[in-house]
Amino acid sequence: MPTRDVAQESTGFTAEERAAMKQRAEELRAEGRKGARKADGLQAVLDAIAGMAPEDRALAERVHVAVTTTAPGLSPRTWYGMPAYADADGRVVVFFQDAGKFKARYSTLGFNDAARLDDGDLWPTSFALRAWSPAVEARVVDLVRAATS
Repeated sequence: MPTRDVAQESTGFTAEERAAMKQRAEELRAEGRKGARKADGLQAVLDAIAGMAPEDRALAERVHVAVTTTAPGLSPRTWYGMPAYADADGRVVVFFQDAGKFKARYSTLGFNDAARLDDGDLWPTSFALRAWSPAVEARVVDLVRAATS
């Protein structure tokens, strides 16, 4: 009878997923501390962006500028260690997931259910992001504007 190699079987979460969950737990603890401020969220986002690989960082910086300029009412914060932007109720509306976070071939611009992107019975909630251009910027601005209208 062949022996099972438990190490080769999928046992659940990847190391990257476990790290993201730990980051989220720390974010929740920080939010619960007295004195948590909007400035803390902004600094956390800037720190998350600074820790990215150069290609991802360049995209994240552009997304950050596009979101904060288009929707100044959203508050920067991290969400599972990713740059994210929340509404007045603290719900994440839009987030940026760098390609390096989960060893993906592209970064992702994602929208949660607080985003108002509804379009009938089916609509996209995340977008692959490989490079920044004026056309990409215009599309991101349009999406953020729609998500927060």
